[in-house]
Amino acid sequence: MSIGMKIKKEKVLLIAFLSVLSYVFIHLSKSLLGLDKFHLCILRCFVISIFILYSLMKKDLTTWILLSIIIGIEMGLDLPKIAVELRFLSQIFLRLIKTIIAPILFSTLVVGIASHSNIKQLGSMGWKSLLYFEVVTTLALFIGLIAINISQAGVGIVMPSGITEQQLPKVESKTWQDTILHVFPENFIKSIYHGDVLPIVVFSVIFGISMIFLEDKKRSPILLFAESLSEIMFKFTKIIMYFAPIGVGSAIAYTVGHMGLDILYNLFQLLLTLYIALLIFLIVVLFPILLWIKVPLKSFVKALTEPVSLAFATTSSESALPLLMENLEKLGVPRNVIAFVIPTGYSFNLDGTTLYLSLATVFVAQASGIPLSFSQQILIGLTLILTSKGVAGVPRASLVILLATVSSFGLPTWPILAIIGIDELMDMARTTVNVIGNGLASCVIARSEGELDDKKMLDYIKEKSKNDS
Repeated sequence: MSIGMKIKKEKVLLIAFLSVLSYVFIHLSKSLLGLDKFHLCILRCFVISIFILYSLMKKDLTTWILLSIIIGIEMGLDLPKIAVELRFLSQIFLRLIKTIIAPILFSTLVVGIASHSNIKQLGSMGWKSLLYFEVVTTLALFIGLIAINISQAGVGIVMPSGITEQQLPKVESKTWQDTILHVFPENFIKSIYHGDVLPIVVFSVIFGISMIFLEDKKRSPILLFAESLSEIMFKFTKIIMYFAPIGVGSAIAYTVGHMGLDILYNLFQLLLTLYIALLIFLIVVLFPILLWIKVPLKSFVKALTEPVSLAFATTSSESALPLLMENLEKLGVPRNVIAFVIPTGYSFNLDGTTLYLSLATVFVAQASGIPLSFSQQILIGLTLILTSKGVAGVPRASLVILLATVSSFGLPTWPILAIIGIDELMDMARTTVNVIGNGLASCVIARSEGELDDKKMLDYIKEKSKNDS
């Protein structure tokens, strides 16, 4: 692409962002300027048209996904009834993604374990991964507790109108023994049917380890099948990703059309507390780790932009899984490390979810006027670390975990009714952090094993920069 075209694209992008800033200023001053909804709609359409022009020039999946988010917000604002009806498009996208999860987890884990025939390395990755997961999620837990105790968001909370008890999901009480028992697959096909990530991972790991003890003649056909299945599923993912902008746009359109933007003003303090706490977690915990393992921030951001965009819009980590694994391999993380760390992290490394649950539980106590000592809060947090395992792939499953935890500690459940109103907005943030945390975890384990390919990482940066130009 010529230098002139590159400069032109940058100018269009600059104009687009300036237009957004101008629109925000005009929107805030609409009463002074005497603007009605029609004129504000015209201004929004003008800004969107500039982004459409930029997307046509860029021709990049990430750009199209971001554009679809903007268009989805516009549809939700001006055509809420149509936007709500378009939800089926996002559900189609999520269903297609869910068809990938089990085969891609099984094939990549089996190949990653059986192809190396190295039990020692597997054990090394295992204890390092679990240690890293527990340390990072514990830090997330403390940040969540500190944030909610500082903001006191639950004190004096007013429950949004129109919320009824029927909106609370029904929860069966589970003991810690039940939680551990759920990790182990009773029926592999049943686990696939229910989308239970952790039992699938456990079965695949044991299956892969079992193959190591076979002679090459008997192991090779299954290994070849798993390798072929893995390659097919990655190609399958690429095909589905062409539908991603439509699925993401319809998901955002439904959210805005169903809830409206006014919900941002309800329970704003709680929402702001979560977003600030997650941002602090990214800056204070994850960013130093990224510097420590010497992974360039620019390359890491480029690798995670697309999967994070999908996770944010769909509020499901599952939607980002295939693309996350593919981009991390391009970044220089070996497939055998990705195949072990990412699926395991989806069950054990839920940074955003852990932070949210610790924050939300204390919020419930504050709203109910029940004081909790710091030791009680720590006990609740440690319980959440265990009970939250395996919920990353399911949209708003955290709400179910929160309800079960609140009930088990004798706290009233009515404040959760208030959280429902903004849970989708909170789910977007915590799911995003879950994906970022797991992407970083794979880089950390790869570096600790001496398998992070720095040359491939530099080539990836150059390739991405070349494509961007």
